[in-house]
Amino acid sequence: MQAILDDKHIYTFNPTMKPALSINAPATVVFTTIDAFGGQITSEETNLEGFDPTRINAATGPVSVSRAEPGDTLVVHIQRIDLPNQGAIVTGKGLGVLGHRMANTAVKILPIEGDDVCFNDLRLTVAPMIGVIGVSPERETYPTRTAHRHGGNLDTKEIGEGSTVYLPVFQPGAMLAMGDVHAVMGDGEVCVSASEASSRVTAHITVITGQQLTWPVVETEDGLYILVSLPSLDEAILEATTEAVTLLQRVLHLSFEEAYMLASLAVDIRISQLVNPNKTAKAFIPKTLVGEGAFQRARV
Repeated sequence: MQAILDDKHIYTFNPTMKPALSINAPATVVFTTIDAFGGQITSEETNLEGFDPTRINAATGPVSVSRAEPGDTLVVHIQRIDLPNQGAIVTGKGLGVLGHRMANTAVKILPIEGDDVCFNDLRLTVAPMIGVIGVSPERETYPTRTAHRHGGNLDTKEIGEGSTVYLPVFQPGAMLAMGDVHAVMGDGEVCVSASEASSRVTAHITVITGQQLTWPVVETEDGLYILVSLPSLDEAILEATTEAVTLLQRVLHLSFEEAYMLASLAVDIRISQLVNPNKTAKAFIPKTLVGEGAFQRARV
């Protein structure tokens, strides 16, 4: 089954979301997304002070998934991300890590030519990724610009073609939505935006019943990324490290002390983004260490 979803957008993830589309999993869905600026960037002369803030970080959806119930895990395999012929990046006073050094706003149009994103005379290799992907949370309401246990604005560059995103299910149907696609982004997204672009995302959706994650997980060919988003980077790093050590304990049947030492030898603690209301850290665990299906085995 393949379904196409467009022109249906949300700006908050909340516990009472109503579906724009209902599917019987497993199924493939094509999400047509708009850029994070809501199409408000028309040229490098665009005045950011005139932006409508209610149109920022739209997520296409939500999609209600049959069989997805609280206590389950939603599995979203990103098959393809199709981009337009250009993206845009902005920054300004008070924006991003060094916003205190900015006196004015700046807008740059970034042509996308084949496998390259063009920045002046530089060419950066296209690496399309999804910035916002999430489900209906358990209790609170989160703007799409904020990430937490439900997913949201994770801004994790590993959420790209070929990766699989695992999200805890808190509400019947899960209520999946995604958007904020980037043509390329560096870890941290330090100036507050990346190469923001509209897109068509093709995703295959399934459900793992009876097993729920604590935090979103991304699986790539090389390993697992545990994504933790909390108000401070220190908090996110502490929680991501705790989750990684706990997984090693359970999967490899180690004591806490052994798992803690092994993590220091083989687990990478990295930064996804530094600029959203909750900061996102990621703990990378290589598959050479834990094999396939590690997070599922950790919860048996």
